[in-house]
Amino acid sequence: MLARGKILWLRLSRQLLRPRRLAFVEACIIGLVSGLAAVLLGQAVDWAGAWRVHLSYIWPAYLVLPGIGLVGGILAGWLVERFAPEASGSGMSEVKAVLARVPMPLNLRIALVKLVSATLVLGSGMPLGREGPTVQIGAALANQLSNWVPTSPEHRRQLIAAGAGAGLAAAFNAPIAGVLFVVEELLQDVSGITLGTAILASFIASVISRLYGSHSLDLNHLDLSFSHTTFFAQEIPFYLILGVLGGLIGILFNKSILASLAINRRLLNLSLPWRIGIVGLVTGVAIALLPITFRNNAGLREILLVGSGNWLFAAIALLVQFTLIILTYGSGAPGGLLVPTLVLGAALGYLVGAAEQSLLGMSAATTYAHVGMAALFSAVSKVPITAVVIVFEMTTDFNLVLPLMIVSVIAYLVAEKIDPRSLYDLLLEWKGIHITKEPGTEGILAQISAADVMQRRVETLSSQMSIDEAVQAFSDSHHRNFPILEKGKVVGIVTQKDLVNLASQQLSGNTTISQIMTPEPVTASPTATLAYVLHILNRYHLSCLPVTEGRKLVGIITRSDIIRVEAERLNGNTQQIESKSATSYVIYQTRAPATGKGRLLVPLSHPQTAETLLEMAGAIAKANNYEIECLQVIIVPSNRIPSETPVQITKSLELLQKAILLGEKWRIPVHTQIRVTHNVAGAILETVKDRHIDLVLMGWKGTTSTPGRVFSRVVDTIIRQAGCDVVLAKLDDKRAFDRWLLPMAGGPNSSQAIRLLPALASLSKSPQINLCQIFQPTKSLPDTTLLDKSVHFLQRRVKGKVVATPVQANSVSEAVLECAQQDNSDVIVLGASRESLLQQVIQGNIAENISRKSNCTVIMVKT
Repeated sequence: MLARGKILWLRLSRQLLRPRRLAFVEACIIGLVSGLAAVLLGQAVDWAGAWRVHLSYIWPAYLVLPGIGLVGGILAGWLVERFAPEASGSGMSEVKAVLARVPMPLNLRIALVKLVSATLVLGSGMPLGREGPTVQIGAALANQLSNWVPTSPEHRRQLIAAGAGAGLAAAFNAPIAGVLFVVEELLQDVSGITLGTAILASFIASVISRLYGSHSLDLNHLDLSFSHTTFFAQEIPFYLILGVLGGLIGILFNKSILASLAINRRLLNLSLPWRIGIVGLVTGVAIALLPITFRNNAGLREILLVGSGNWLFAAIALLVQFTLIILTYGSGAPGGLLVPTLVLGAALGYLVGAAEQSLLGMSAATTYAHVGMAALFSAVSKVPITAVVIVFEMTTDFNLVLPLMIVSVIAYLVAEKIDPRSLYDLLLEWKGIHITKEPGTEGILAQISAADVMQRRVETLSSQMSIDEAVQAFSDSHHRNFPILEKGKVVGIVTQKDLVNLASQQLSGNTTISQIMTPEPVTASPTATLAYVLHILNRYHLSCLPVTEGRKLVGIITRSDIIRVEAERLNGNTQQIESKSATSYVIYQTRAPATGKGRLLVPLSHPQTAETLLEMAGAIAKANNYEIECLQVIIVPSNRIPSETPVQITKSLELLQKAILLGEKWRIPVHTQIRVTHNVAGAILETVKDRHIDLVLMGWKGTTSTPGRVFSRVVDTIIRQAGCDVVLAKLDDKRAFDRWLLPMAGGPNSSQAIRLLPALASLSKSPQINLCQIFQPTKSLPDTTLLDKSVHFLQRRVKGKVVATPVQANSVSEAVLECAQQDNSDVIVLGASRESLLQQVIQGNIAENISRKSNCTVIMVKT
């Protein structure tokens, strides 16, 4: 019951913690927290601003407003300088830098300091906006959440983007604009998971803000019935003029911000608290000298939008606000710049509208005031789409859509022509941060699949193996994790930690490892990207991940494999790790049930040898529970495109049909395919990769006349590049399989040949096997330990005679040929030799020498 409960809990937790589902859960939390933070900031700023204006009515404004500005600025500057210098300014550029993978702090401490300091600055009457602080607060809270719940760097980046979008959406009560701003300016990514998390977080933050927050940036509550917006074709020239002016003033605004920052850095030798305090004092004095309506920044914009003012009021507002915004932001005060651009845009639009109304008398100036907000917003931030949507969401007036589109695009084009950089790019460059578009490591990892780098040879254990046997397997291997297989399917994984915990479970050594393994382990598909694999490894704190096709194990991928890819990228060797385009084209294929635990590939080329190769493949497949993959390769001229070249496949189909019938007879799954290509080796290698092949069995001429080749052009390429075992068979005319000779050298290839021999020997009803080991002539007795172990291994698995023959000779090739002649051998089985290139040049390759001089069948094994 406990084991079943563990399995059910694992299934439930993994369903809930799948990357996309977990991302949406995290998006909900981010939206909720960001919305509440925006509500808190908005309510605090409104309360402080109302208290400030109320005091200015009771006490002399020329004392109250400058005094509050001075004190609020000093306190805000002290908080920022003392606890989080990163909280100065808008915060939008810092978020963009973090999303561009620039290492900058973004945490809970910064969010709290930004919240309090922005409240002091905005509540003191300084003409900045709260959208910058809410964006930085939302992003910082999201980043803090991703630190508490470990995740991949790319996933963390998406969560930060969702937090930023939620902050902007909560500030403007504009969820669509929040998402678009993330896509258009901050993240510049339109993947499904980014859009999904950003949309959900922005929606929830907007709901929270709309239910409990301040509506100072929401224009739907204004009574605009007497200033109904209109749009006529005759007004298009004036909207074009507004767009041009918006672009020019937007560029002037950006340059002025940078100039103000430079002046404060180079000329004013003051600490941050005093710089902000003095600006607060100057702002208070200026507002005290202006009409009462200037004491409330939000009310100033509303006056322009409802038409309560006149052209003189709009001109004064544009000039004064422009100057005060530049001075305030240059001091380093924490506050945003998007809301101030809306005020300036409204004043600019009102002036153009007043001019149009005096000339044509067709439209109210308030229409131009609404449209002007988008013009300046677009020019400053270089986000024309967001500018249109944000004003539309704030007004929900369909009559504004066309003029909004006109002025936003024109303002953007004019500003883009003069300087293509947005305000936030300029601010980052001013700080010495230059964002490039080159792909980072995550970009490379997102382009490479698990199949490209996984280890195809995997050490596994059986679910019926005892704990004592598992302990022995761990002691004999350098691996710390073993996938557990049952009938070729992955059913669990066991780690060194599981064995260490055995003492507390009081299990005997005869207990099967199915009692201690982790059932239904986390896996990845061969097509999964390395970015996704890294995310899974981090999410579940794993060191490796089985790669499965269905439940069939096809490989394993470790952190070391991913580190190797990153190292290759840093060394500039990306061509070795990037996926290569296909060199062949599949024109025909059949699939049988995938019931085996591995696959054996048989490239068929000659009908004369095809049946014998298939019989050998069938013997190996039966012994190892493999499926058989039969491949026919059709060569086309190099000047023809494989996918566009017509070919005849009648003979190929006949050959493959024969293979299918044999598979049905043997009850072995047989898959088939026909590939059109320029290169045989390339087609075989693609099949090895695509079909996750464990062993290749192919015919071999036995000799080669190609200069610089050991076996042949195709065979050498397969042996060197195929990530699996390779068995070559040079078949003689007799096709007899009764008398077997296996020379031994002790290497891995000879060991693999011995493991394959029981299956191959089943082709004979009474096989006779002679194991021979070649020793250099000496007076001492040769060490026959390897021979004795091999004989013992084969005697338990072969229904026939097994003998061992130690041979002393100077030439391995000549000794093997002499043994084969004396024994009248039908087949010689060789492990691929490992002699040096110099030895091959002088003496020839051992396997090639034996094959060329022998008249019997020669099988060579390369692992």
